Amino acid sequence: MLRHLSIRLLVILPLVCGLLLGGCGTTTGGPVSLQEVREFADASARLGGYAELARRYRDTYEREQPYLSPAADKLARENDAKRKAVFEDFVAIQKTLVLYMQTLSLLAGDARYDLSDRIDDLGNGLKANAESGLQQRHITAYTGLTRLLTRVIASGYQNRSVETMVRDGDADVQTLLDAMISLTRLYYKTNENEKKTILGIFDVEIPFSTRNSDRMLVTLAKVHYLNKATEYKLVDRRYELALQGLTKVALGHQKMRENLGKLSEAEIRRLLANYGRDLRTIRDGLSGD
Repeated sequence: MLRHLSIRLLVILPLVCGLLLGGCGTTTGGPVSLQEVREFADASARLGGYAELARRYRDTYEREQPYLSPAADKLARENDAKRKAVFEDFVAIQKTLVLYMQTLSLLAGDARYDLSDRIDDLGNGLKANAESGLQQRHITAYTGLTRLLTRVIASGYQNRSVETMVRDGDADVQTLLDAMISLTRLYYKTNENEKKTILGIFDVEIPFSTRNSDRMLVTLAKVHYLNKATEYKLVDRRYELALQGLTKVALGHQKMRENLGKLSEAEIRRLLANYGRDLRTIRDGLSGD
């Protein structure tokens, strides 16, 4: 009898272990850790740079004003008011995408989470603005993503599938990333105009300041010119890195959407790991001088 019992245990135990292991490998069983998804989402949330560039765009007039003629100052003040009017909307888009990536990272981990206090970070809505580049499709995507985040965060449902969130959020994520890329290009263009305005004054005035009495003034002007030129060169690089980073985030999320159900496979994990590594490199470049 013992012999028969032993044989039955030998047969049953592998089946039981298989069922247990199989349950652990599903997205609906216990907490599941998708390390590469988590690392990609973390790197996306921490990319940085965009908020700083948005503030720089908002504060353009403060840097331009000392160099402007009275006639140019009037137009510049009008543009300053327009930039400040849309600034909060620009920042709200970034905050929503950051919160999405933070939530996705936590869903891909094996720890419990509580982001209920972050719901207040979600804005009350955006305003379409032709001059800023925000279109109705961006407004619709923002609304859709905030609703998704509110539903996921408020539910406190740890085992909500990563695949479900990526599938439900991808279209809105891609649209908002497109908005951020367009806005970063707007920031870049505004910075180029600022650079031409400020450096152009020195390019015109210095060659005509040839009197000996102007020597000290010219020297100081040349030093100031070099400092401003260096500043713009560094800022130009930050715009380039920010655009690269946003593009990487969009591509990485697209790959997740295209490979739902295969996020644990070696090839997809390797692909996401590469995107995460690239984003960390870009972040280091954005945080350096």
